Amino acid sequence: MGFIGWSQVKEEPLDSLSQQYIIMEGDSILQSSIALNEVYVFGKLNFSSYNEKLRYYILRRKTMKVYPYAKLAAERLVALNDSLENIKSKSKKRKYTREIHRYVEDEFSEELKKLTRTEGQILVKLIYRQTGNTAFDLVKELRNGWRAFWYNTTAKMFKISIKEEFHPDKVHEDYLIEDILQRAFAEFSLEKQPSVLEFDYATLTDIWKEKSQSKK
Repeated sequence: MGFIGWSQVKEEPLDSLSQQYIIMEGDSILQSSIALNEVYVFGKLNFSSYNEKLRYYILRRKTMKVYPYAKLAAERLVALNDSLENIKSKSKKRKYTREIHRYVEDEFSEELKKLTRTEGQILVKLIYRQTGNTAFDLVKELRNGWRAFWYNTTAKMFKISIKEEFHPDKVHEDYLIEDILQRAFAEFSLEKQPSVLEFDYATLTDIWKEKSQSKK
């Protein structure tokens, strides 16, 4: 469980602060303020059973493993879109897109093949968290609809849907994944990359706390 807190910061020279003058009866008063980064203070993890605890830590291991791939996918997508904006010719855009796709495949295909089914499904969810697009839509955009269909059909053979989205407000496992990420970011064991999705971790925590209490 978590709540929002604010950290103390080291004093800095006055000119590094945001300054505001207020005029009061002819006298000017200098007001200085410091913008503090929002941080989360996490409570101790509590589990109702050993199996629940085991499930969380297995999920943690898998999430920590695949998150860097989702982060990199988002970075590649941003770089690709930025480059395509400067390319006017449609044929050159298609050629550049194919080159990027081949580069990504050559760089990570062997590593991704080593993922388990559940790791692959978590990766699909995290790709949606970081890009706002399903893996299916990304493949469809970068190649064509038929290839996206084929990727999805192949994935289904291993019980993986590349159309999976990420909804930590509705799916408990997604919330657990978000909890794992937020704790890892706070510990600096994962490099934080903001999600394109709009949700607040503290609010999510309250939602699932209320759901848990309502079941009792």
